[in-house]
Amino acid sequence: MRDELFGTLPDGAPVHRWTLERSGVRVRVLTYGGIVQSVEVPDGDRQAVDVVLGFPDLAGYLAHPEPYFGALVGRYANRIAGGRFPLDGLTYHLAQNNGTNSLHGGERGFDKRVWDSEAVEHGVRLSRVAPHGEEGFPGRLEVSATYTLDERGALRIAYEAVTDAPTVVNLTNHTYWNLSGSGSGSATGHELRIAASRLTPVDGDLIPTGEFLDVAGTRFDFREARKAGAGYDHNFVLDKGLTEAPIEVAELYDPASGRVLTVATTEPGLQFYAADHLDGSGSFAPGDGIALETQHFPDSPNRPDFPSTELRPGGVYRSETVYRVAVRD
Repeated sequence: MRDELFGTLPDGAPVHRWTLERSGVRVRVLTYGGIVQSVEVPDGDRQAVDVVLGFPDLAGYLAHPEPYFGALVGRYANRIAGGRFPLDGLTYHLAQNNGTNSLHGGERGFDKRVWDSEAVEHGVRLSRVAPHGEEGFPGRLEVSATYTLDERGALRIAYEAVTDAPTVVNLTNHTYWNLSGSGSGSATGHELRIAASRLTPVDGDLIPTGEFLDVAGTRFDFREARKAGAGYDHNFVLDKGLTEAPIEVAELYDPASGRVLTVATTEPGLQFYAADHLDGSGSFAPGDGIALETQHFPDSPNRPDFPSTELRPGGVYRSETVYRVAVRD
């Protein structure tokens, strides 16, 4: 494991890159945005293949921020309708950066911040303090994300947060996976399985309607593996619900390479985004990657029937997701 200077922001702030290596897997993590820059896995001839979309330098991420390539997303991942939510009798107004809605933490969410970093066993711990009022969110939030590689080379991301005032928290990672290799073209032919019998349908602005849709007989039924395809940016209600330990909930398989990605999480939801809106930024076209964002549900602060995202003083937010890439026998 090593730490090196990766670049400098326009304001002079240095950005570092940490390289994690174990069991033949190499993962690079940036202190800017908690970005997973690369996940290199051994090929059949022992050559390393990068299976996530990313850029070779800091300039690439600064020039193309909106796709959230590899980023740590917060304080609230996904959308909050109207850029506002009620909490304890008060209404909080957030930055509206997705039409009238708030998306992925606002104009300058966690993905656009430089995080402190320190080495831990087999990984790196990133941390920062989000002040009260940042992007409109209440409460001073002390938050960390710890990236480690286990003995099988699986990438584990463990999040923790505490607050000094009631707030909402929903963190995720926004890596785009292409198991044939970054830059290899479309990932729409990958086969996807999601252990979810329901999803939260959305309106034209991708805001949940508040209903739960049974996926049986619809194009959203991924309970048995089938081609990922295009036209997806939806939250799947995982059958397992919220759990204390990560449980496998999704599998992405690339018939061309034989590689398979398994995703295990403690979270109750998973956003499957087929990357239809990639527009050639950084040479990545629509469908060139697949994002599987473990999360609580979008717009939960405005939906009492959804799992709560509230965090109060004395409580601890914890979330954990594990990504493992292997070759199917």
